[in-house]
Amino acid sequence: MTGEDEVEVFLNSVFVRVKSWLKEADGSEVHLDETPSDIRRQVRLSLPLEGEGLEGALEGIDDFLLHSVRTHHSNFMNPLWGGFSASAFAGEVISAVAQSSMYTFQLAPIATLVEQEIISRMSEIIGFSDGNGVLTTGGSNGNMLGLLCARHSHYPIGMKTGVDGRNLVMYVSAESHYSALMAANVIGIGHDNVVKVSTDEDGRMNCNRLEEEIEITLTEGKTPLCIIATSGTTVRGAFDPIAEIAEIANRNGIWLHVDAAWGGACLFSNTHAELMRGVELADSICWDAHKMMGVPLICSAFIIKNPRILRQTCNHTRAAHYLFHSNTEDLDLGHMSLQCGRRIDALKLWLAWKEKGDAGWAKLVDGYVELAEYLEKLVVDEPSLELMSTRMWANVCFRYNPSSSERNSEIDLNLLNSKLRDELSATKQFLISRSNIAEDVILRPVIANPGVSLEVLDKLVSEIVRIGDELIAAD
Repeated sequence: MTGEDEVEVFLNSVFVRVKSWLKEADGSEVHLDETPSDIRRQVRLSLPLEGEGLEGALEGIDDFLLHSVRTHHSNFMNPLWGGFSASAFAGEVISAVAQSSMYTFQLAPIATLVEQEIISRMSEIIGFSDGNGVLTTGGSNGNMLGLLCARHSHYPIGMKTGVDGRNLVMYVSAESHYSALMAANVIGIGHDNVVKVSTDEDGRMNCNRLEEEIEITLTEGKTPLCIIATSGTTVRGAFDPIAEIAEIANRNGIWLHVDAAWGGACLFSNTHAELMRGVELADSICWDAHKMMGVPLICSAFIIKNPRILRQTCNHTRAAHYLFHSNTEDLDLGHMSLQCGRRIDALKLWLAWKEKGDAGWAKLVDGYVELAEYLEKLVVDEPSLELMSTRMWANVCFRYNPSSSERNSEIDLNLLNSKLRDELSATKQFLISRSNIAEDVILRPVIANPGVSLEVLDKLVSEIVRIGDELIAAD
């Protein structure tokens, strides 16, 4: 067999396994609920001294798929993503085949134009008429890039002289993503200068408290640098009031960045776009297509109203004479990125967008929220379940609470719900998240998987109630 024949047989074998993996999903377990020791006993993880050929690679593929979580399973509702997109999957494969890097137009000509088209369309949807941006390694990176742009806008000479961040302050919701702390650490602000603004009963940033915190900062002689408003918090799916926050930011000369990693897709929906009212007033935004839009990880956009600031923030490229040349300066996306080598993430989103169009994305968003509304109603109608937060988006936060009877009034509900989630996971039939709202342990299914249906949600609630009742009976 020639080398070409061997490769063809290998690729055919790979795709047989891919198709089998996809077909098996709903007739199989969501995950195996294994320990690291379980996997080590069954898989030859050590790397060989002598190559095992493509047969060794196929064995590795078989082992990997067997021991992976089936995130495309209809009962998978754990993180803010899930499911399978055939068109986006094709984009992943073709991107790997057309191996290149996104720093220059010369090396990635059509990929550059594809990414520019995506960023242009997202800017238009957001309301940034002259906006631009770049795909990044995720929402965490996008939030950090927003903070860097805020710092550069405030103190541009700092790129050369360095910046003492001890007097710079940023403001985030008390329920914001932890990447805000990571960004503060990386750019030298420090965790102590991250002000976590309290939220209202729905989990949205309290604007009155934000103004008070800004006043405290000024009184202390420090400089308010950036406000990060969250559109779709990780636990509750809450949307901070952007329009009101933007007015405060503008009045005080503070950069406003919107973390829309989870909630950005609401902008496609005529029904739900109101959740991000005022987003066009922000200075920058991050938006993950790999979350609700269902594109494979990683696919995340950072978009800025004033592209000049982004180019200045990423001005390190001036030293790279071996890559960048003046005749393609306006085309080379490396001038707007913190990365040098960068994979082609735009193709999978472009292909998925060609498949669905704006109308298809809107239908997807509306469908997920309708399913979340249905789950919310199931929870409210079930006497032993308690809704723990209002629902704005596709997150449904609740807990099992049988404490209406006198016998159950002394139950430790946090311990009970922690055990319940562990037992649910051990069935291998469902995978949902456990989280906290304040001091309360909650269950948090998220609808971001096209396989989820009304029947799946009925079964989920029945299973949670069954396990909870059994835990109470056994106590």
